[in-house]
Amino acid sequence: MTAATSIACAATIGFDEAQAIVRKSCVPLGFEFVPLGKAGRRVLARDVVAGIDSPRRDCAAMDGYAVHSRDLAQGVIRFRLSGESGAGGPLPVPLPPGTAVRISTGAPMPPGADRVVMREYAMIDGKHVILTDRGGKGHVRRRGDDFARGQTLLTAGTRMDARAMVVTAAADVEGVTVWRRPRVHVMTNGDELVEPGKAAMQADTVPDSLSEALTLIARQWGGKLTGMSRATDRIDSLRDAAQAALSETDILVLAGGASHGHRDLARAALLPLGLRLAFAGVAMKPGKPLWYGRIGRTHILGLPGNPTAALTTARLFLAPMIAAMSGAGFASALRWSSHASSLALEEGGDRDQFLCGVTQGNTVRTIERQQASAQMMLAQADVLVERRAGVPAGPAGSVLQCLRF
Repeated sequence: MTAATSIACAATIGFDEAQAIVRKSCVPLGFEFVPLGKAGRRVLARDVVAGIDSPRRDCAAMDGYAVHSRDLAQGVIRFRLSGESGAGGPLPVPLPPGTAVRISTGAPMPPGADRVVMREYAMIDGKHVILTDRGGKGHVRRRGDDFARGQTLLTAGTRMDARAMVVTAAADVEGVTVWRRPRVHVMTNGDELVEPGKAAMQADTVPDSLSEALTLIARQWGGKLTGMSRATDRIDSLRDAAQAALSETDILVLAGGASHGHRDLARAALLPLGLRLAFAGVAMKPGKPLWYGRIGRTHILGLPGNPTAALTTARLFLAPMIAAMSGAGFASALRWSSHASSLALEEGGDRDQFLCGVTQGNTVRTIERQQASAQMMLAQADVLVERRAGVPAGPAGSVLQCLRF
């Protein structure tokens, strides 16, 4: 990162170069031990190792009757009932020849029994059970069949979703070591911005449509929201709001004030706080005003104020920043997929473009009238479609790279 001391020294750079700078700068923040109940969506910093065998002893995989396969091999079909084994109950006594134990799914097998005949293949006759069929498979889960004590079940880097929670809890693990979540503060600026629901009551105001959306993106990719703030178009207002957030923030996101007009003041407001710019302006469309820097250890990401441009750059930069700092890796948020274009393609422009698109099966259609300030098309778009600068025109069916929006 360059130790820029003024806005003028940060020139426009290419999209790939900008991503490389951010990727190199964003690393995991350190780890902590948390109870399992608070580990959801966190990323493991250490492997999860089984504390017990699963199952803990030989047990029934079906409701039925536990018998010895040697009796079945000798043609025995009538067995004397010798008790019952239930899940969570004590280990039954050894099973004598010619006897059977009623058993439920998950219940321990009696010593000597090695087969469960499903109840559908049995009839009760007083204190005896008569088998109408041998019942196919043995329906016994052997001790440690699923996993054994000391076995690594989940490796570092795994995100703790519902499936991982099941495995961890089943392994009798009460807590896990995870990467710390980056703390994110979202700040918008503009004299015209008001809280949604208040614009109709005041002339010449506009609802702040970005704050809630950006905080949702932060949460979705593993960030921990520490606050939202809104500043006016004054350097002191921007500086005060940013300074108040810095002490408890790993990523400060500023939406608006990222262009070159006389009221776009964000970078100028933060320079006295120690802002070191890495870049200011990226050769991409939408999102050319995007900028990035640091104040101490806090990452500062300046997004354009136009809604579609803001969400596009947030998806391409903020999401992988959070993923990298939370231990999942920068690339985990940038999984591109191939789709055939349903329309003929024009030649690429002078900047890399990331267009709002709609998928239909394995095809994709870019939305007409792409505008950085538009908002309605965001409700339709489910992918960003990559069109690199200068790429040649192509017919319908051409393969496009798409990123889930």
